[in-house]
Amino acid sequence: MAPHPAPRRQLEPWQDPKAKPYITLENVTKSFGSTIAVRGVSLSIYQGELFSLLGGSGCGKTTLLRLLAGFEKPTTGRLYIDGVDVTDVPAYERPVNMMFQSYALFPHMTVVQNIAFGLKQERLPAKIIRDRVKEGLDLVQMGAFAERKPHQLSGGQRQRVALVRSLVKQPKLLLLDEPLAALDKGLRERTQFELVNIQERVGITFIMVTHDQEEAMTMSSRIGVMEEGRIRQIGAPHDVYEFPNSQFVAEFIGSINIFEGVVVEDEPDHVLIDSEAAGCQLYVTHSAAVPVGAQVAVAVRPEKVMISTTQPSGNRNYAKGIVREIAYLGDISIYHVELPSGKIIQAALPNLFRLSERDVKWEDEIYVFWHAENGVVLTS
Repeated sequence: MAPHPAPRRQLEPWQDPKAKPYITLENVTKSFGSTIAVRGVSLSIYQGELFSLLGGSGCGKTTLLRLLAGFEKPTTGRLYIDGVDVTDVPAYERPVNMMFQSYALFPHMTVVQNIAFGLKQERLPAKIIRDRVKEGLDLVQMGAFAERKPHQLSGGQRQRVALVRSLVKQPKLLLLDEPLAALDKGLRERTQFELVNIQERVGITFIMVTHDQEEAMTMSSRIGVMEEGRIRQIGAPHDVYEFPNSQFVAEFIGSINIFEGVVVEDEPDHVLIDSEAAGCQLYVTHSAAVPVGAQVAVAVRPEKVMISTTQPSGNRNYAKGIVREIAYLGDISIYHVELPSGKIIQAALPNLFRLSERDVKWEDEIYVFWHAENGVVLTS
């Protein structure tokens, strides 16, 4: 019997040149007087995505969200939702809803009244309002709290009510402004998965603004990393983390070790870099073509760095150093190793043994090393 062919892997919408974007921004700029908050942003988002805009304070991510909501009008550029130009359409006429960081629930209304408020404003029939409210309460398992008021709910419960109030209007696009910022760490982590599951069930396109890297990595189909009003990189969480396109993105997403150096060999399958900071040659297999003599940086994530008390073979991708700090974090420990150049490199290792049972202690002389595929060459 002939073997069955392996199933063909389906392209994600953003990988398919035939796919039509659901949300499109074309060269959008927003200025407030002499301050440029958003600088020439072009962006395509596809139906059913949970897309995150990630960046520090003042990078323009919330302004971009307000432009999509219709609360601000772009200085230049166009915005499209489901093929319709909404650049000049006022907020109340757009098929968009927004969930604010504060949740903005009416304190004098019950859960049911809060959820139904927007539907009543649209003058929908009473039966449709009742049905949608019930469906929404069932979706987030809040039926038992229907008659409570916001002050009688926990932070997580208020977050669910605010989410349902946004969803029952059945928008084409839901905008979320730091939706989990008001929750404590444990509740925030649980709610991340709940929110993703709800988004997958309802199928509405979500665009979320956050400054929390872990939140964006956990929840998003894709991430847009912003700096000074520009989007520096767009990609799936794995791609942005493993293959940053610049030193800014590499340093912004998670912890990173950066080694500056000069390219001494550029071949189709590898790049070789001399680095005084590392005290060794860096051999990298993942790289775009870079000319010999170019000044570049090599990024290596701490979890890719290994530690040994014996010298690795060869003369590449390893350095000798002294353990200056060990930070115990429960599941992992972070080792700070000082190299002869004075540079500190971080290595993150799982805690397979208790701290007292390990070979490596403070002030020990050890070797740090990593594999050729674990480095990323950064040219900007």
